[in-house]
Amino acid sequence: MTDVPQILLHHHLKKLRLPTFMAEHEKQAKQCAAENKTHVQYLSRLAELEMIERERKMIERRIKAAKFPAIKSLDSFDFKAMPSLNKTQVLELARCEYLDRFENVIALGPSGTGKTHIALGLGLAACQKGLKVRFVTAAALVHELIEAADEKCLLRLQKNLASQHLLIIDELGFVPLSKTGAELLFEVISQCYERGSLIITSNLPFEEWTQTFGSERLTGALLDRLTHHIHILEMNGESFRLKQSRANKAR
Repeated sequence: MTDVPQILLHHHLKKLRLPTFMAEHEKQAKQCAAENKTHVQYLSRLAELEMIERERKMIERRIKAAKFPAIKSLDSFDFKAMPSLNKTQVLELARCEYLDRFENVIALGPSGTGKTHIALGLGLAACQKGLKVRFVTAAALVHELIEAADEKCLLRLQKNLASQHLLIIDELGFVPLSKTGAELLFEVISQCYERGSLIITSNLPFEEWTQTFGSERLTGALLDRLTHHIHILEMNGESFRLKQSRANKAR
């Protein structure tokens, strides 16, 4: 004989979009009965399992939408190899409270010192808090903006970037920007100002950013916005990649 109540329950749970509740209710009913739990405790356990699973999926969606080139946590960063970096400051930033205050983070240092790793770790921490994050290199972002302008969809892209809780722009300064590219990037940063937070990594000190943007006026206006609410991470040291290469050759 067909179990009508069971079929109805599954139908209702599917309609209510409670997949974990549907998958776990029989197992948890037996377990709670064996543990002499009340019906309220049983329902509470199911609700908790549903919430945990929803949070896990939400974090997965945030990480996928962020477009990280790799998933790296701060736990795997070798702080001892980079003594110029303030570990306490980085771990404080990982709490993501700076995002509530729309503050920015700029990591400065030579190539290979782990700036991208730190940016990815902070981005992952923000995703785990349920926040919207987008990662992109400066060159790729400028290309994307120019392409959007050519296709008459620049406004949509700008709105999407400005809607992020955290926009990570990696490798600023590796290549000089065209006049159009510099102006478009400046516009994105201006739109994010005090509406969201930015993490920018650069191999150049601030006084050399004019080389990238090609205009002292534009660079000055940009730095004025970026440095209003800022956390600077100094990452001056030997390249991790160079150090690894030497170690491999020594074997």
